[in-house]
Amino acid sequence: MITSVIAFIIVLSVLVLVHEAGHFLAARKVGIWVEEFGFGLPPRVFGKKMGKTIYSINLLPFGGFVKLHGEDSSEKIKPKEAFVTKSKKARLFVVTAGVLMNLVLGFLAFSVVYFFAGIPKQTDRVKVVEILSSSPATQAGIKVGDVIKKVDDVEVKDPDSFVNHVDSKKGKLVSILVERDQNGQKEEFVVKAVPRENPPEGEGPLGVIISSTEVFYPPVWQRPFYGIYYGFKEALFWGKNIVSSLVLMFVNLFHGQVPKDISGPVGIFAITSQAAKMGILSLLNFVGILSINLAILNIFPFPALDGGRLLFIMLEYILGRKVPEKFEATIHMIGMAFLILLLLTITFFDIKRLIIGGGISGFLESFSR
Repeated sequence: MITSVIAFIIVLSVLVLVHEAGHFLAARKVGIWVEEFGFGLPPRVFGKKMGKTIYSINLLPFGGFVKLHGEDSSEKIKPKEAFVTKSKKARLFVVTAGVLMNLVLGFLAFSVVYFFAGIPKQTDRVKVVEILSSSPATQAGIKVGDVIKKVDDVEVKDPDSFVNHVDSKKGKLVSILVERDQNGQKEEFVVKAVPRENPPEGEGPLGVIISSTEVFYPPVWQRPFYGIYYGFKEALFWGKNIVSSLVLMFVNLFHGQVPKDISGPVGIFAITSQAAKMGILSLLNFVGILSINLAILNIFPFPALDGGRLLFIMLEYILGRKVPEKFEATIHMIGMAFLILLLLTITFFDIKRLIIGGGISGFLESFSR
């Protein structure tokens, strides 16, 4: 539990600090006074002023913020250092900098994972990666690492061809030609098994998990280039996946269906705990996913989020004049109150699910039901 808590704090801190550092550095770059750099949401627990900026730790450890001078009001400001007096281009840069930093963090996290864990490569070899206990595959003597060459004289070059043929032979004896590495020598032999007609849920007729993907380790000098390429592809994949999930969620809400797989800080803690148990690369991969997720959620055009502030700047471009600062400040305040209430509500149900599930494992399993 202590390790899980430490991992959770580190992951959350990195995500928040990187995001807010983007706003902070961009603001400093364009000459905006950063009044406060806060970790967590108010009320403030601790604060120390360094230079002109207060660095604070706040009570609700669910995020962070950068308070820019003159961000929401034109009253009592120093015009040369105020957010509202800067050009639309400068404000656009500051507002989007946090999102860009999270995108970069996600990309870098995936790149590092691929650098050390290797590059997945599709092959025409179907390999057994796991065998379920008390399954026909176990009884037939199939082992992890075996390469399936043929099933009833039908050549197997991809998982689908194997699955489809086995499914068509449920309850009947099949002959499986496998290749096995024996003391450095590759040997082929035939095993026989009867695929189950009614296997346990999620196990399949033979009870094997197969894959045609193998890990490729390029020379060390080439790995940074491979890591960057595949890290970018992974970031793009998760970006598309998150966007499509958000769209689906809103479509379901429009049709009166309340999403059941939404989680908050408790869910992040649970997954962080599991990822930490699997090793540093697994945890780093999760950081990448979370960072891409945070970037996309923050750019969503909702008040108090970066996307909400971006929306007001876009309106300024369209209307040719600024939206009144007090009106915008009120909208963002309402949005922030709503987000905090939503976060507390999600946390309440997460804790309830954690208690009912009897722990982290039960909590995570509840999402797959």
